[in-house]
Amino acid sequence: MAEAAVIDAKTREIDEQRQRALRGLLARPLMTAEDRAFSLVRAHADYLRTWFARECGWMLRVERGHARLDKRAADVGDATRGAREFNRNRYILLCLALAVLEREDVQITLARLGERLMVEALDSTLAASGFVFALDRQTERRDLVAVCRLLLDLGIIARVAGDEQAFINQSGDALYDIHRPILAAVLAGDRGPSALTATLADSDTAAIQTTDGRLQALTADNPVEGEDARRAVLRHRLSRRLLDDPLIYLDDLAGEEREYFINQRGPMGRRLAEATGLIAEHRAEGTAMVDQRGELSDISLPQQGTDAHATLLLAEFLAERLRAGQTGPVPQAEIFAFMRQAASEHRKYWRKAAQESGAERELAAAALDRLAALRLIRRAEQTVEPLPAVCRFRLGEARVAGQQTDLLGDL
Repeated sequence: MAEAAVIDAKTREIDEQRQRALRGLLARPLMTAEDRAFSLVRAHADYLRTWFARECGWMLRVERGHARLDKRAADVGDATRGAREFNRNRYILLCLALAVLEREDVQITLARLGERLMVEALDSTLAASGFVFALDRQTERRDLVAVCRLLLDLGIIARVAGDEQAFINQSGDALYDIHRPILAAVLAGDRGPSALTATLADSDTAAIQTTDGRLQALTADNPVEGEDARRAVLRHRLSRRLLDDPLIYLDDLAGEEREYFINQRGPMGRRLAEATGLIAEHRAEGTAMVDQRGELSDISLPQQGTDAHATLLLAEFLAERLRAGQTGPVPQAEIFAFMRQAASEHRKYWRKAAQESGAERELAAAALDRLAALRLIRRAEQTVEPLPAVCRFRLGEARVAGQQTDLLGDL
């Protein structure tokens, strides 16, 4: 009996380690040796490779100093995903910076990177699109520093000396080591952008002239033959959405994808829950994989702060409409009016700027962005459609957190 207990304890320990490693990769698909979960990923690399390939069709590469999970987004057109506080110009700078770093030696200064980027920005295609970059403007130096801080977070570069803020103030510079193996692992997919046309039929080449077309082509699954292979592709596509989004509405599915999901979402949810520690919630409207630990979501709700409390209030406002049977789209003007009223009612706790004229639009925009990212609403040009999952949220009695003046919302 004692021996059996030891074996059971060892099995549980292995299962827990594998779950932590898997969750770590879902949270950081490009993982460096400094990550706390990296040692577990290396220890259980064979299991993880097999699991991700079987359930999601994702390839996992584990090297001595990093691991790369080649995640493929379920929806490459989803504008709610991406680096925080990144706009179009910063994304362009990020892509150009990666190209510059690929051609550099083992180190580079922030100033040199900026100079090289100014040369790259002279490209006629970029210029025709309206992209301009110069180092004499502080806003663009801030953009460059934001890109460098993302590269630092990813482990692509490491600061050796200096300070980014000094560069923004034009009073100093920064020196970085370039980690070339991690740089080479940034792109995920079966085909490189430069070789894209060679993988497509002539009839498809026109489609990749657009950004959306190129993204779809870069992330598309390879053609398959046979019923078993087609079912595997369906399973991979749906598992990716549950792990990456993680919410699927039946109304968003059609054809064989909808039929497969209705029949298989129970077993699929159990497999994903067992491996990841997520909880599968199956409702009439669809399925969600809920992370009670709050580790796998880059957007949390509830949370402290004016913006987070405003988001909870708006979620409850939209949920009450659904509970009352009002399923139609909500005009943005009505949402602005609600936010003005909320700012007045909670002026004692919200930041002072929330009382300024027009602040309700900023508050509403931040709240709607968060709700859209959580798949709780669907946005149109002038309206917002609340989705069923928004009814999971109900605001409890507000309380002051410690000595802070912002409200803490309850789930």
